[in-house]
Amino acid sequence: MDERTTRSLLPLTTTVEEGERAARVALLPVGSLEQHGPHLPLVTDTVIACTVAAALADAHPVRVLPPLTLSCSHEHAAWPGTVSISARTLHAVVTDAADSLRRSGTPRLVLVNGHGGNHVLANVVQESGGAMALFPQAHEWEAARVTAGMATDNDTDMHAGELETSVLLHAHPGMVGPGAAYADHVTGPRDHMPTLGLAPYTPNGVAGRPSLATADKGGRLLAALVDAFAGHLAALRRTDDQH
Repeated sequence: MDERTTRSLLPLTTTVEEGERAARVALLPVGSLEQHGPHLPLVTDTVIACTVAAALADAHPVRVLPPLTLSCSHEHAAWPGTVSISARTLHAVVTDAADSLRRSGTPRLVLVNGHGGNHVLANVVQESGGAMALFPQAHEWEAARVTAGMATDNDTDMHAGELETSVLLHAHPGMVGPGAAYADHVTGPRDHMPTLGLAPYTPNGVAGRPSLATADKGGRLLAALVDAFAGHLAALRRTDDQH
């Protein structure tokens, strides 16, 4: 087992230590189980959320929780293998986890979201009264793309494209299939995707350009996200100090 894979499993194997008891902020990776074209695994979003969380924990004093592996992937239901839960269920699980953390001495929770379809998470954070944060947000993904030197943006490279493939090439290259170089599909406007799902817009489940992905871009993107996270920690500390 390589070092990166081992680090991603640490939240499942840690014991209760003084450092964990003292943590004021926990990270909850939120992924999904959904199709990612012919070249990436169903667990891509979960792996990316865990990879981002591990990078944040390397640089900041936070506690990393095991991931949520099922979420709101209804727009991918046309492809076999995709499994979703309702927005109501995701809302309930996240708020229950936050309540439990507060009772055990960790008052602040960051949702490290790897799946863009989890819109309800923004509402959960809004309702938390300053006790939670959502990371990365769309503008943070976009800024990290620029820093990493990616040629695409969030809209044209929405799913299984340059960004996601680059992160896996950097952190878990064995998860990227050989079809990445030939899987590009750039859609036009997806105005009715909430109603129709993704299938009418792409024949292979890709909305982006995985052929442009490199491990170097993935590493630079993660470094940019680590830098961006400092602002969220500062905001959570301010709300923590007020209570």
